[in-house]
Amino acid sequence: MVANDASSFAPVVHGESKREQVYTTQDIPSLMQQLYEIQQSGVMDGDKLKKIAQGFRKIMSVENNPPVHEVLNSGALPFLIQMLSLVDKPLVQFEAAWAITNIASTDQTAVIVDAGAIPPLVQLLTSANADVREQAAWCLGNVAGDSTALRDVVLAANAMQPLILNIIKPENNSLLTNCVWALSNFCRGKPQPAIGQVESAIPAIVDILRGDNEDAKIDALWALSYISDGGEEHVDSVLQSNLAPLLVEILGEESKMLTPALRTVGNIVTGNDKQTQAILDANFLERMKFLLNNERRAIKKEACWVLSNIAAGTETQIGSVLGRQGCMAQVVEMAEHATWEVRKEAIWVVSNVATGGTKYHVQSVVECGAIDSLCSLLDINDTKMLLVSLDALESILRVGQELGKDYTSFVDECDGLEKLEQLQEHQSDDVYKKAVEIIETFFGCEDEAEDENLAPTLNGDTYAFGIPQKQINESFEEECPANGHGSQPFATYNFAAV
Repeated sequence: MVANDASSFAPVVHGESKREQVYTTQDIPSLMQQLYEIQQSGVMDGDKLKKIAQGFRKIMSVENNPPVHEVLNSGALPFLIQMLSLVDKPLVQFEAAWAITNIASTDQTAVIVDAGAIPPLVQLLTSANADVREQAAWCLGNVAGDSTALRDVVLAANAMQPLILNIIKPENNSLLTNCVWALSNFCRGKPQPAIGQVESAIPAIVDILRGDNEDAKIDALWALSYISDGGEEHVDSVLQSNLAPLLVEILGEESKMLTPALRTVGNIVTGNDKQTQAILDANFLERMKFLLNNERRAIKKEACWVLSNIAAGTETQIGSVLGRQGCMAQVVEMAEHATWEVRKEAIWVVSNVATGGTKYHVQSVVECGAIDSLCSLLDINDTKMLLVSLDALESILRVGQELGKDYTSFVDECDGLEKLEQLQEHQSDDVYKKAVEIIETFFGCEDEAEDENLAPTLNGDTYAFGIPQKQINESFEEECPANGHGSQPFATYNFAAV
């Protein structure tokens, strides 16, 4: 993961009162001198410590290029960490935690971990002061979001349970929102945390989704998408809380919750057939018309991804996809005419039906126009998806022979045979072999013509064909928090200036 930058996370003080002192890096020596004097006297003066911590916090509370290195080089960090343990001085704890958060919001996150800040920050999650708890959650969320290694340090410090307590019984909506955001970062990243480290958060997530805090719901759904993205054991933990109907309900209307809810459903159907059936039993397919017609390309893409995994299930599950009126015809059309990102996922749906369904399922998908769509893909510059398309076409032609259907003429009519002949000169040996096999098996001859056109260049790894495939689309992780499509925005939170 990319380190969290100051512009995304650091608390920025807007409109400081003229009566308050403005601090700059020139004040660092004076602040350090005051710290040494307090250390030598042995008297923990709360007012002085608060002003000192506040001074360092304000020095780093600038939006662009906060002078974190100057503060670290001064030796202030160990003093700030010690202030976190002053239980009888919550205002000092608050300012110190805020200053440390500013450091954690830059590329120096690991420095506060190495300096020992995590255990006292975890302790602050149980502070009697709500502002202190919220600031500690914010800082720990930044640390966990920096990398999986630092996330694991936070989890190993037993931060999850006190964080959940703040979610279950929040003092206010601000505390709830920031704690749920931190929770999403606790669950995020690959390799995923062990299920035992995060599954205790699921009941709290369910309560949030049944509440009315929209911001908290969005981050809760992202947390759930991360938890579910870890194999059948993770999926089971999600389904045991009877979340499937709630997730499907969210998919019925446009909102910021749509992407993480759909991602979670997609993760569930990458599991076993029983887990996939739980989503179907929650009437997921009733949402397909809305999802496939969504204005957002990312939603269409993920909707097809979900369908492809359902189509990789049992024959009954494939039949349920085909039985949804207009659904398969629209997917076939998308496989031919949609943008490439969407086309790829739609191709997988067609291929999984063609290779894993009954011969009557195959006949049904042909009636939807599958041969035209597949033939349109035979000149694409993507070796992996080309093999997927060839595999589907081979299966369709084989079923055509069994049913006495002249599917070969369909292929010829849409220039499929000519494209197959050209693929005999493809740079990929697997593509060449598959094209020759289809021509010899179903068209009764081996093409002898020379194709003077350049063969498509190899793009992507070869793919082992022959069975329907469950798809864990790795590109989604690259596109989600903190990346582009459908991403969970890293929430910022600005405490009022003290």
